[in-house]
Amino acid sequence: MANVLLTHSYHLPYDPKQVRKMQPYAPLGTLYAASALRAGNISVAVFDTMLEPPNPGFANALKQVRPRIVAIYEDDFNFLSKMCLTRMRELAWQLAREAREAGAVVIAHGSDATDQAEAYLHNGVDFVLRGEAEQTLVEFCSSILSSCPLLDIPGLVYLDGAGNFIQSAIRTPKNATWSTLPRPARELIDLEPYREAWTSAHGHFSTNVVASRGCPYRCNWCAKPISGNKFQIRPANLVAAEIRELKEMYGVQHIWFGDDVFALNHNWVQDFANEIEAMHCALPFKIQSRADLMTHTTVAGLKRAGCVEIWMGVESGSQKVLNAMDKGLHVSDVVTARSRLADEGIRACYFLQFGYPGETWEDIQQTIALVRNTHPDDIGISFSYPLPGTVFYERVQEQIGAKRNWTDSDDLCVMFRATYKDEFYKALRNALHAEVDSWKNEDSSETADAGFLWQQVFDLEPKTRNAEATTLSRSDSNDTRTLVPLHALVAAGRPI
Repeated sequence: MANVLLTHSYHLPYDPKQVRKMQPYAPLGTLYAASALRAGNISVAVFDTMLEPPNPGFANALKQVRPRIVAIYEDDFNFLSKMCLTRMRELAWQLAREAREAGAVVIAHGSDATDQAEAYLHNGVDFVLRGEAEQTLVEFCSSILSSCPLLDIPGLVYLDGAGNFIQSAIRTPKNATWSTLPRPARELIDLEPYREAWTSAHGHFSTNVVASRGCPYRCNWCAKPISGNKFQIRPANLVAAEIRELKEMYGVQHIWFGDDVFALNHNWVQDFANEIEAMHCALPFKIQSRADLMTHTTVAGLKRAGCVEIWMGVESGSQKVLNAMDKGLHVSDVVTARSRLADEGIRACYFLQFGYPGETWEDIQQTIALVRNTHPDDIGISFSYPLPGTVFYERVQEQIGAKRNWTDSDDLCVMFRATYKDEFYKALRNALHAEVDSWKNEDSSETADAGFLWQQVFDLEPKTRNAEATTLSRSDSNDTRTLVPLHALVAAGRPI
């Protein structure tokens, strides 16, 4: 038994794209909340929905734990949770109704609950906690368990007795003590299914760690409902010690850092590498970062610490588009970072985004050219997705219809008036992925397949233009297709 049962709403089998990838990671945000509750002397259990079926698993957990409080506490470090997928929302509401029927007080926390608080409150949730909520979760649960719930908790949202929507007058909290919390309570979940999934699909066991929370950059399409622009980082020695524990106690063989932006603090990177070396606990790891953070010193420090792969938010090869996004990045930064990572033998991978308002055919070709000229080791492609709280959303919200969120991570529906229709962007994604994949081996059939897919892109380009496309800026350059030479793809047997 426990006073609080924590859970979350991301169930991997509900997301076909992630099933194909089969890279499940433990819900660190949920487990940090568990650590905070424990530190507050509140007994807690966790039902992890990542790999275990919610039906009948959650009902069984309710019977076994018999909690007074159920907190659907999403993993704020999981980019999939931040995407506010409707399949997750549906499951969250299902869990909330089951918990309420079992007699528990239901609390919800997460990006989607923050954006859609009133909808959650009408679907089984009693209270929503906004912001960095570990500390407020402890305070609020303590007050409920003492039978005197406090309604002036920072970031608290609820419905009063008359059904009116009430928000706490105290500002949304930023938990300044997060970096000193005990490490996430992994012992409250079963890591063996994760190990089995990873080793079966990839031959090694990877798990996740976070060294920092938040991101101070102001890309205008990036939603930050939890941390805003605040950034804080854990002491390097504690992060290294956590990796040593994972390596020695759990047999972990690889680490994924779930930080929004790793290596922001250059001195910290050197301290971290020193701690890893001193503890003799190096494991290969991958991170997310920015191209303009990849100085010679930082790249060398990352290599020393064990970094083998860096995913950079490149977004576009068009400086015009990057400027429109308020990305604060130059295309030349990407070229330089790619070269420096190659020199150190670190895989350089690009996150790319198509469909941003004002992006033209020429801009798209510039992105293709950047990929071809720099040869990243891998790419991830998404389409511009307007989420509440962003400048991008404010610009296009009047164009968004009934569908306001993606169903799962492979939905990729363009929900505003982009330059092209979905069909074109999906063909573009398939062609560019196929070309990059063809670089990994000498199979001429894959190159030919890429050429066929590019032909589909060419065929669709004039047919799928949106006459009412949103344009935030205008390019005076001529529309040219010389950046995508099909003959080079097919006849030469290798992409340029």
